[in-house]
Amino acid sequence: MSIISIILGLGVLALIVAVIFRQRVLSVKVEDGASSPEELSRLTEISTAIAEGAMAFLSREYRVLGLFMALFAVLIFFTVDHGAHTALAFVCGAATSVAAGYIGMKIATVGNVRTASAARVSLQKSFSVAFESGAVMGFGLTGLAVVGLILVWLGIDAMLPGVSREVQMEILSGFGLGGSAVALFGRVGGGIYTKAADVGADLVGKVEAGIPEDDPRNPAVIADNVGDNVGDIAGMGADLFGSVAESTCAALVIGAASYAAMPAGAANMNIVLFPMLVNGVGIVASILALPFVRASSEEKVEGALKNALIISTVIMLAALYPITNWAFGTTSFMVGTVLVNGMGVFTALAVGLVAGLLIGLVTEFYTSHRYKPVREVADASKTGSATNIIYGLALGYNSAVIPMLLIAISVVVGYSFAGMYGIALTAIGMLGTIAVGLTIDAYGPTSDNAGGIAEMAEMGKDIRKRTDALDAAGNTTAAIGKGFAIGSAALTSLALTSAFLTRAKVQGTALAITDPHVLAGLLVGGALPFAFSAMTMKSVGKAAFAMIEEVRRQFRTIPGLMEGKAKADYAKCVDISTAASIKEMIAPGLLVILSPLVVGFLFGVQMLAGLLIGSLVVGVMLAISMANSGGAWDNAKKYIETGVHGGKGSDTHKAAVVGDTVGDPFKDTSGPALNILIKLMAIISLVFAGAFASSGGILLK
Repeated sequence: MSIISIILGLGVLALIVAVIFRQRVLSVKVEDGASSPEELSRLTEISTAIAEGAMAFLSREYRVLGLFMALFAVLIFFTVDHGAHTALAFVCGAATSVAAGYIGMKIATVGNVRTASAARVSLQKSFSVAFESGAVMGFGLTGLAVVGLILVWLGIDAMLPGVSREVQMEILSGFGLGGSAVALFGRVGGGIYTKAADVGADLVGKVEAGIPEDDPRNPAVIADNVGDNVGDIAGMGADLFGSVAESTCAALVIGAASYAAMPAGAANMNIVLFPMLVNGVGIVASILALPFVRASSEEKVEGALKNALIISTVIMLAALYPITNWAFGTTSFMVGTVLVNGMGVFTALAVGLVAGLLIGLVTEFYTSHRYKPVREVADASKTGSATNIIYGLALGYNSAVIPMLLIAISVVVGYSFAGMYGIALTAIGMLGTIAVGLTIDAYGPTSDNAGGIAEMAEMGKDIRKRTDALDAAGNTTAAIGKGFAIGSAALTSLALTSAFLTRAKVQGTALAITDPHVLAGLLVGGALPFAFSAMTMKSVGKAAFAMIEEVRRQFRTIPGLMEGKAKADYAKCVDISTAASIKEMIAPGLLVILSPLVVGFLFGVQMLAGLLIGSLVVGVMLAISMANSGGAWDNAKKYIETGVHGGKGSDTHKAAVVGDTVGDPFKDTSGPALNILIKLMAIISLVFAGAFASSGGILLK
């Protein structure tokens, strides 16, 4: 069997697994968990409102996105070598990413109500529904990425049979660019949407009005639940889809450039397509880990989710050596000045895989209230919101140190054993178990929505206790997922930057740090993550201001709303979040897209290389610190809600709610969106590398 057939077969296998899990979720009857016709009616009404709001947002976002994609495809067509084929690959990548987001959104908005309903049957049943809903996203997206990459490459090979493998892989990088462009708007737009609703619901509902979380009297509560899906399902899915496509394309480009220098006949197809094969084998490792996911009690939910990630990593590690030996055998080739062989390739993959798991576990330590750092933030809340925020910021800064060291070790080991190709392979290794990673990440918002639905449908305290247990575990694993996503984004960006340097033939003294163009690029690149974060956080603030005013207006003007005798106007709040997110995502998006284009064409590839490296170093540290500060503030609040330090309604709790509200745009908007900034600028640079090199820096001539 050829390697092409194996890769395609493994991608299709992932899609089949996703379809099976989808059918399992849909087979759960909502009415089986409803205690009365009235409760069933409420469950159906609430879940329908969430689904309609989520799909309305996607529809409006994708219309704006469609116009952008068309314009960007035209730019690629007229600017890049083989522009027509690269533009076609770009459109295919964008369309595949859109499909992945749509699939994830659809299953999440039917899985949430079934998770809530199943909670009346048992905790185990409810956990299974939420986990299987996440698995549809995890395996569906991974399958689409693998199938999409191999089919687009086959199409390029058929259309351009006489073109070298190196050029074919450069054209294929357009597929990664399309996926990452969709991810930019999915992450930014979804993040603004969800946090505008969340901040409005928390500050007015919990702090000012003193009503519980997810209370049906709160007008922003439906928008808040919609936001969980558009930000953490569609946004996260597009982000990691882009990472898989981009890291694979980077490895293919660097590898193809190296294979071109090998003696005729030495570069066999197994080696050429090896990065795609690793993605496919990761699917099998993820499937084999699923039988070990069992949650028999509330205390074991978080452990069950974490076990899935650990076991899949162990299985993947065991599988890497035989597949590497099969693909490379005794073949060796030069990447720059480094001799690469099968053992070197295995080492680079293994170090990336292990580093990804360790980054996830470090993130858990800093964001779970089972450990000291978050409990210190909760203790600091006793003296007010100011000390809560101070401790949360300190925690975030401190939490960035170990992940950066792990990334640094991965880079050194990867390069030592396989040159720049090894750096790309460490990124692929870190994403090796992405199907499981996405599964437990998508589980989080599904179980969170289930808790909101149970509260709004008034299913009772026992049911809410079960959904809270699922949500608490999902909150921690979501933080792990964010750390994993940021770490993989760092290595992916570095791999893409390496591919760009290879393609643009920038090397040696051309990148000397004393060169004024490189130094200027480093400084400007370091400033971009701060500018981007400021824009996205202000966007959340502006959107949240409109939401807060609307919630206050409804509490003030709708007679009987606070007494529960009247119904809130949920649709108005959904519309505010939708309109604000669509409007506010444009400026940050243009900053990311235009920066490498302007610098590359006007100032040349040396300054652009500095820009990419500067934004990578600063962006990764800022993203980790923001994501972990936000996760710690959230879990400090949840820790207090368990009854410590006065519990719900106490002054300590109110201080923690303020900290959590500050942390919302940190962990769900600006922090995760920085992943896209560093990856998208790098993939744009790779796709346009030839055009930048030809221009020679217009202003420098």
